[in-house]
Amino acid sequence: MSRAHRLLELIQLLRNHRYAVPGATLADQLGISVRTLYRDIATLQAQGADIEGEPGLGYVLRPGFMLPPLMFSAEEIEAIVLGSRWVAERGDPRIAEAARQALSKIAAVLPSEVREDLETSALLVGPSSENAFDAVDVAAIRRAIRTERKITIGYRDSKGVVSARTIWPFAMGYFDHVRIVMAWCESRDDFRHFRADRIHTMAVEESRYPRRRQALLKAWRAVQQVQR
Repeated sequence: MSRAHRLLELIQLLRNHRYAVPGATLADQLGISVRTLYRDIATLQAQGADIEGEPGLGYVLRPGFMLPPLMFSAEEIEAIVLGSRWVAERGDPRIAEAARQALSKIAAVLPSEVREDLETSALLVGPSSENAFDAVDVAAIRRAIRTERKITIGYRDSKGVVSARTIWPFAMGYFDHVRIVMAWCESRDDFRHFRADRIHTMAVEESRYPRRRQALLKAWRAVQQVQR
């Protein structure tokens, strides 16, 4: 591992912890001596990283220090490319374009030899026999999820019965042929899943729903026994 790569790994390790981490633990995870770790900490501090701590007490990285992603492993490059290509092919128009733009921005800050690996990745996304269809603006649903807004929808179920629902959307699932909105349904007083292609009318309300999105997602995962 080069020293530049090791410094990036050290920053990432510190980012993963909210509290001080003993120097010996960091050194063990990086496979270096504690003495080398102290030198690396000093180097990062000299470059502007707000790392607090001292030998014997541990180290913590305070918020605000950003380091550009100058190095990725071959597997990380493949994961980035494959994931971005899948979203560009399967996502709704707004998020598909965002995936292409994100990939371009990542490529722009990479060293030339790493950028070449990204641009020439041989992992491709296969064609889909049927693209997902949305009757409403899925980007508006994503915004409602981010801002924790209620949505009033007209929904047609599998039997063709139409009903009006007020829901608290907290997540979306993207599949090859359909997009699913996970939400708390006020009329059912329970979690429900709504296919985006069956939502034929939609209005985002000004009012926010009373629970945090993260709490709803955590409760839904427990009910559905979904780990991630």
